[in-house]
Amino acid sequence: MKYDELITIGPNEVVETRPFPPFLPSNTTVMLMGTFPPTSEKRAMEFHYPNFQNDMWRVYGLVFFHNKDYFRKGDEKAFDSDKIKAFLAERGIASCPTVLKAIREKGNASDAFLKVVEPVPLAEVLAQIPHCKHIATTGGKATEVLLSLLPEKVKLPKTGETIPYVFEGRELTLTRLPSTSRAYPLSLAKKVDAYRQFFVQSGLDVYGE
Repeated sequence: MKYDELITIGPNEVVETRPFPPFLPSNTTVMLMGTFPPTSEKRAMEFHYPNFQNDMWRVYGLVFFHNKDYFRKGDEKAFDSDKIKAFLAERGIASCPTVLKAIREKGNASDAFLKVVEPVPLAEVLAQIPHCKHIATTGGKATEVLLSLLPEKVKLPKTGETIPYVFEGRELTLTRLPSTSRAYPLSLAKKVDAYRQFFVQSGLDVYGE
């Protein structure tokens, strides 16, 4: 797979392949799935959720260590990808976008203007993490993309709701979590609560439990 590939198909239309491969520890029991990374100028590291304005790694820091800056790279406006990867590998948490190829209709990372060209090859991903039981989508668009991979139509779950998700005979759960984008109108504390609840229900130890 060639990541970070750009193919121009017409005026102002560029098909972009996601820049990072999925992160799939062999001991994975839980996988978080977003949509598509931001453009290169918005990336503060070369890993998932790289925009320093996105609160994903602050949420992780608060849920597991009660420290929103736990994954920050010193005083830099960046996150420490090596520290993040080591933590995810230790806890058995995978990270994989739901979109493999897309067109940014407005040239930004907004899900509202993201045209999905090719979704994640979910069968290939799941084959690499046989112990994974729980999937969480980090926003409405990611949830829609994942549900579109099922042969039958499934009602979009509400934010915070968990539904059974059977993919090619494999029984999983799917939880729709709130987006960690600053654009999503929910306080950081409430986002942390939602993610904490998901991780606890999935059997992971979190701060204070």
